[in-house]
Amino acid sequence: MSTTLPSTNHASVAQDPAVAPPSAGPPSETRPSETRPSENSPSENGRSKDRRSETRRSEDWPSERPYQPPVDRPVDGEAHPQRRATDRATAHHPMRRAGDPPATARSARPAAQAQVAARHSVSLVVPAHNEARNIAWVFEQIPSCVDEVILVDGASSDATVPMARHCLPTVRSVQQSGPGKGNALRTGFAAATGEYVVMMDADGSMWPGEIPHYLHFLDNGFDFVKGSRCIAGGGSLDLTRIRSLGNRALLAVVNRLYDASLTDLCYGYCAFRRSFLSALDLRSTGFEIEAEMIAHALRSGLRIAEVPSLELPRRSGRSHLHAVSDGRRVLRTLIAERPGARSPATASVGEH
Repeated sequence: MSTTLPSTNHASVAQDPAVAPPSAGPPSETRPSETRPSENSPSENGRSKDRRSETRRSEDWPSERPYQPPVDRPVDGEAHPQRRATDRATAHHPMRRAGDPPATARSARPAAQAQVAARHSVSLVVPAHNEARNIAWVFEQIPSCVDEVILVDGASSDATVPMARHCLPTVRSVQQSGPGKGNALRTGFAAATGEYVVMMDADGSMWPGEIPHYLHFLDNGFDFVKGSRCIAGGGSLDLTRIRSLGNRALLAVVNRLYDASLTDLCYGYCAFRRSFLSALDLRSTGFEIEAEMIAHALRSGLRIAEVPSLELPRRSGRSHLHAVSDGRRVLRTLIAERPGARSPATASVGEH
């Protein structure tokens, strides 16, 4: 019994997209006998058309201009974007006093700062005792922003004064009236004529190149600027364990008694406005004068700033500092000068 197979219409098979040709070549080739499906074919072709149209629409997206959020652009050369009404105000600068120079617009700020910097003269007070080997390095590093250098000589037996005059012919040399670093500093402060006064040691442990940092804060409204070895950018290459422990203990005392948040205490690199010299009311004769200056500045309500400073090793010779005995004098000074211990009126009466 013979079975007759139905005849197959190749054209209809090729036209039906659901049935693949029996011997189809690569996708990129098209056989002459085959014809592509019509886009007007029913449901399957309709869905393929929709998918192709969706693909074309998705491919067209990159050609469209992407959304860019609005950006606050600088105005008049300003480096920061404009502030919005909802932004929180910052208080990086201290409160202004009636005698402070008037505030200027940001566009005119560089010129105004240059004028302010040109108006204020700077005096550098350097107490020295037998520092002939160190004073040359110190004086060679003094920046040009310093207008006056006062060397307070403590009856040196070496060539401290001639070496200072050789390195800096314009230096003013004065003799201190009594012994001790405190007496030397008070003598130098009384002889200073600049509007800003900077004090530093002559042993090479303080780099004069940091002076512009101190002046920057004085130009921006602060009254007393002190160096700190304990904040970012500062440090010490000469701080022994005993001195470090003593400094931490005394720092905790001053922060507790004076309600302050200082980071360093026993470091004699400072700058202040000479107009507040009477408010500092300095009377100490030894190393404790550095703590007395800070205590009186806190008690008088001066605007204090700390700047990072690196303490270098002494270049030559031995230090005149005695950690234990001088630490005790600093502690007595902090306790005696704490707020409420003695009024300024009593101090002035006692001086007369």
